[in-house]
Amino acid sequence: MDFRIKELVNATQQTYGLDNYYLHTNEIYREVTMLGETGYLLSMEWFPSHIKEWKEDYNPEGTAVITLDLLSNNYKSVIFVGGKSYANRTTFQNIELNGVIQWMEAEVGLEYGKQFYLVKEERGEYHFAECIDGIPISPGGRMELRFDAEGRIIFYSVYGQFPSSSLVQKENYSLTLQAVEPLAKNQLQLIEYPVYEMKHLLPIYGIEEIYITNDGTTTILFEMISGTRARLNIDQVMQWEQADTKQFARTEIRLQEVVTIEQAIAREPHPDSFSITDIEQAQCITAVEIGLSQLYPEESGQWILKTLHRERGHIQATLRKNVSSNRIFQRKLLLFIDTNNYKVINYMDNKLMLDTFDEFKSEGKIAVSHDEAYDKLKGWFELTPVYVYDPGQKRYVLCGKLDCDYAVKATSGDVVEWGSLE
Repeated sequence: MDFRIKELVNATQQTYGLDNYYLHTNEIYREVTMLGETGYLLSMEWFPSHIKEWKEDYNPEGTAVITLDLLSNNYKSVIFVGGKSYANRTTFQNIELNGVIQWMEAEVGLEYGKQFYLVKEERGEYHFAECIDGIPISPGGRMELRFDAEGRIIFYSVYGQFPSSSLVQKENYSLTLQAVEPLAKNQLQLIEYPVYEMKHLLPIYGIEEIYITNDGTTTILFEMISGTRARLNIDQVMQWEQADTKQFARTEIRLQEVVTIEQAIAREPHPDSFSITDIEQAQCITAVEIGLSQLYPEESGQWILKTLHRERGHIQATLRKNVSSNRIFQRKLLLFIDTNNYKVINYMDNKLMLDTFDEFKSEGKIAVSHDEAYDKLKGWFELTPVYVYDPGQKRYVLCGKLDCDYAVKATSGDVVEWGSLE
């Protein structure tokens, strides 16, 4: 074992009281944040000392799976499998909220109330989210902490984005529901919502959450910021005159890339952190066309290439069907492109999941107009301030999050909560 890794292993054992454990495996992997930064992580699996041999594919109860950020030396996650800990040290003398907050402030280097806030508290369990001066961030960091009855940590996780102040465009929030009414009305859509128990498609009016910039002029879709990779917008209909007759063969996608300590020390950029060049874009579009003509030879002109982004050493193409549909779940296709030869090597299609809705029956006729539904719902709309990552500016900008927990049944005009539709 490299001496630098050995030092980190020893420090981890001491920090979490793992005297009753031995290091089973360790590896270094890297990841790319939404901001294009490369992070290096040391992952360790500690087995309880009484488990001498283990041939199963899963970790035994009590295993401590611990991940350390090699650049910050902060722990990203500490998970005791099955909620069982054999640690011989009680990390917390006070697991009440105030004690937990003090520990979190020291651990993540953030100030409670200004940079993170409490989302949920249960007995021995705490959930926090990141904020800027008390205003939530999207996407932002999340933190979770759980204890056993003796006050030992059994689950600790820090994940997501924690932007520096230089990436935040601070301003005073000025949006009102009245000011964004035209956008809100346009956002209200008639959709078919599947009710699984009854096997019905219920026509309802509802809105999908959206972010509106503080000046009220621009919207940012949740889909564009919900991933961890910068996406290149394409929006091109894919067409071909003659399908490729070669049989498509899937290649397995590597889920995790193991790297060396030297790469981590050198802070070698992850291949996924680089922008997609114009030449690569053209090669990917050609690859998508050929791949589609192999997979769906009769569907020329029926697919739109929406975006390209790097993913696990490949370039991933996201496509949607070139047809309008009122169903809440839309057809989506992901193609994985090998950057060595620019060929599609694997794909994911949600058609099988959507086919289950073909057995569902539509429930009644539309009896409520769009305007009537809006009048019924507008009193339930919520507009709350959120700092949102704008991929175009590569900064967090102040927005209003437009959302609504209620919908209108198009057959009766009844206003119902989304959660009651299941």
